[in-house]
Amino acid sequence: MNNLLGILAIAILGWLFWQQRRQSEIAQQYIGLRCKQLGLQVLSVARGSHRFKDEQGRWRWQTVYLFEFSANGADAYQGYATFKGMRPVQFDVPPHHMPD
Repeated sequence: MNNLLGILAIAILGWLFWQQRRQSEIAQQYIGLRCKQLGLQVLSVARGSHRFKDEQGRWRWQTVYLFEFSANGADAYQGYATFKGMRPVQFDVPPHHMPD
């Protein structure tokens, strides 16, 4: 019985890791696309914080991704994108200087 529980625990951890990697790949694609639409260059993307409950108290896996972007290649700004599960729910780009 202990072996069965151990195998089940490893399988669940593996599935959670796989889902997190999948969410990270989707987030990178989404952030890249949104920045391209805004005429910005993505410099880096990093996974930020996790929460298991949203603002309404519902159980949802919520992850914040931080990203750095540049408008002219010489400056750098930091924005963030929030995902609930595999879906983006918020994209925040702070005010920045646009090249002429």
